Amino acid sequence: MTRILIIYTGGTIGMVNDSGSGVLKPLDFGQILENVPELNRLNYQITVHSFHPIIDSSNMTPEIWVDLAEKIEERYDEFDGFVILHGSDTMAFTASALSFMLEGLNKPVVFTGSQLPIGQIRTDAKENLITALEIASAKLPDGKARVPEVCIYFDFQLFRGNRSFKYNSAKFEAFRSPNYPVLAEAGVHLRFNDASIRTCDDCVFKVHKRLNNAIAVLKLYPGISRQAVEAIVHSDTRAIIMETFGAGNTTTDQWFLDCLHIAIKSGKIILDISQCKVGMVELGRYETSRELKNMGVVNGYDMTYEAAVTKLMFLLGRGFTNDRIAQLLETNLRGELSNNVNNTLYLKRNTLY
Repeated sequence: MTRILIIYTGGTIGMVNDSGSGVLKPLDFGQILENVPELNRLNYQITVHSFHPIIDSSNMTPEIWVDLAEKIEERYDEFDGFVILHGSDTMAFTASALSFMLEGLNKPVVFTGSQLPIGQIRTDAKENLITALEIASAKLPDGKARVPEVCIYFDFQLFRGNRSFKYNSAKFEAFRSPNYPVLAEAGVHLRFNDASIRTCDDCVFKVHKRLNNAIAVLKLYPGISRQAVEAIVHSDTRAIIMETFGAGNTTTDQWFLDCLHIAIKSGKIILDISQCKVGMVELGRYETSRELKNMGVVNGYDMTYEAAVTKLMFLLGRGFTNDRIAQLLETNLRGELSNNVNNTLYLKRNTLY
């Protein structure tokens, strides 16, 4: 019998309307099971671990990511797959973080949640939960996991965790992954896109538990002031994520370039990702980004903001030198970017860590 561990962290999926105040309040997972009797028809051995207290996803922290990773590590050999129930607001951050922390993963870790509480008549929670369990249990003919990676299932689509982001708070279609194909679609049949699913058959499972959140974010806009830029680049951080225009472009005002150059010389890492949701950073393609490349700004290619944040925390936590971190930021470690350089070289090696 397939064995699945459900880890319930919290989120809308586990909320119910308080009859007195009308405010959503959490319920325990036993009540969730009561609302989904269909689970009894699945031929799975389901075990549940609930966080106490449960967590609103807006309160998610790196410490909780470590706790999640440890729960999976502790029970990795007991189960065929893992389903994590999580609030949708920061789900992509947590999925991205775990994708880096769980090296050599060869079992499914499927995140899901809902936009409406599980007790409401029109809820999306039941379908999301049931299909997430089916994905976590899916196997190839040789018995290996069909989707051995960290992913997000929402509204009939399965996304790579570190390629997705929440884009809509008002529709069931809450997540998108414009720079990478969906891993599966659920219709009349559950159809997997095998060509897009990572495999790591000869990898050794290892959990990384050290994260460093000494990161700042510089989001550019026309007319940004020198004072605003200096406040961020000279802050007490190890790294800065710079959200730029288009294909990685910034103003060419000398004061701005000088600020970045001074920050890099002082030992800070600056990672360039685009504000655009589709496409990638191409440093040096335009004059407005050529100087960034020359001074040592790191190319984030098509990484999502969520992946950039968590990958930086992961690499900083490893204690690497800045040069090594810069190299690894531009390397596809867990399928998080498409730089066409060494994309597969590191997927089946453990020598980096």
